[in-house]
Amino acid sequence: MKKVYVTRAIPESATVMLEEKGYQVTVSNKDDVLTKEELIAALKGRGYDAVLCLLTDKIDGDVFDAAPEAKIFANFAVGYNNIDTVAAKARGITVTNTPEVLTNTVAEHTFALMIAIACRLVEADKFMRAGKFKNWEPMMLLGADLTGKTLGILGAGRIGARVAHHGARGFGMQVIYYDVARNETLEKEYGATFRATPEEVLKEADFISIHVPLLPSTTHLIDAAKLSLMKPTAYLVNTSRGPVIDEAALAGALKDKKIAGAALDVFEHEPAMHPTLRELDNVIVTPHIASATLATRKKMAELAAKNIIEFLEGNEPPNKLKL
Repeated sequence: MKKVYVTRAIPESATVMLEEKGYQVTVSNKDDVLTKEELIAALKGRGYDAVLCLLTDKIDGDVFDAAPEAKIFANFAVGYNNIDTVAAKARGITVTNTPEVLTNTVAEHTFALMIAIACRLVEADKFMRAGKFKNWEPMMLLGADLTGKTLGILGAGRIGARVAHHGARGFGMQVIYYDVARNETLEKEYGATFRATPEEVLKEADFISIHVPLLPSTTHLIDAAKLSLMKPTAYLVNTSRGPVIDEAALAGALKDKKIAGAALDVFEHEPAMHPTLRELDNVIVTPHIASATLATRKKMAELAAKNIIEFLEGNEPPNKLKL
């Protein structure tokens, strides 16, 4: 009997899929992220054939070696910066992810953040709950329009392209973008224009939305120097990975009103965030929930399970990474 270890409770439909194939499934009963030591202890000597892991699990050579029979680690996420792919390749381990199924959901959350920060919705909610609203006033809580503004996309993959769709089709925004490669479909469908560097996007855009993977080349892609290029009326939105932004630099720029605002779903030292961000009204923060709808998380779990099933049945997993 094949044995599968799941590092955290996930939608039940995925474990049902695995059990219906006759696999023995063990799910961590810890209601929190497993430490590396706890994960190694859970895997060692148990003979697992596959591991379904989360983006919060740090998977390195030590973890792989704790489960030498497990030749597939199926990541419950699109990004896989939590996995040492060099160590995986050296050991002949297959790594998979869960792309596409969360594209629309993350793009919608991105736009929710964008609208919320521009319209000062969180500020207004606090204002109302505090009993500060006395009368309608012509200058009270003035925000910014999205219609007709310039939307800058950093990273024009699936999610970035979907955000461009919402901006161009829903709000009549002019889309500019930077990516390591041009996206001709984006240009044809939405009239987007390519910029050769992130700096050009930052200088021109009224709203900047980040959708790059976390790589050495994208760590602190947005730092103090880059923030200084933005318009004082511009907004920054990040639903990719936290370390893409130098959070201390961003906190300083927001505090000094060098940019109009920011909306963040991810953080550099997650789950912590820079303490200054707690104090500021010109930033909105959400706890890494951009893909958090019932339907999408169910699809992610089932896709991770499908990757494991295909591998254990001797087939190529649909989302195998090229390591």
